[in-house]
Amino acid sequence: MSSPLPLDAQGLAAVVAGTLADYDARAEAFRAGTWDHDVSQNIAALLGAIRGPAPWTILDFGCGPGRDLIDFTRRGHRAIGLDGSIALARMARAASGCDVLQQDFLALELPAAHFDGVFANATLQHVPTQVLPRVLSELHAALKPDGVLFASIPHGDGREGWNRERYSAYHAPAAWDAFCTEAGFAKADSFFRPTGMPREQQPWYASVWRKAG
Repeated sequence: MSSPLPLDAQGLAAVVAGTLADYDARAEAFRAGTWDHDVSQNIAALLGAIRGPAPWTILDFGCGPGRDLIDFTRRGHRAIGLDGSIALARMARAASGCDVLQQDFLALELPAAHFDGVFANATLQHVPTQVLPRVLSELHAALKPDGVLFASIPHGDGREGWNRERYSAYHAPAAWDAFCTEAGFAKADSFFRPTGMPREQQPWYASVWRKAG
């Protein structure tokens, strides 16, 4: 798996179109396969890092069919979803009753300094590395002062490209940390998942970042 970089505008558009087409085509199967996943550790990591009085405004970045929107809402927070997939955004609205923005990750239109937290659970790997600094900077700008970004990515050795019908990047943890730091975040915590397993059986790198500057 590798892709020649940099991608031109047409190549980036193909990444978005191809990845979202796969999510749209497999939306029902994706919902069935992920709805019961336990991400309580990740949600707790985000909420535990946010300062100030609750309730908080949370952006579920790549909300999928709406599972975590429901969880945030049940906890008393104002949850707003964002997904590039038309089918998944529709599912999320119906399941959660929350506002859901239908935007692809490379064409974000987010309000400035609006969110207390951004929950990017298993989503930012679909952003090509060459535009990741811009996307992280846009999430930084969308957070309130001292706001928190949670990100969980499948880590690897830096390879990226098409994994079946979806484009994904597999960053080494140190490289991921550098991207977040350069975007203006200060690291608050990190851990590998699932917990209690040998590192070779922990494919997910989770990190918590506070808006700095």
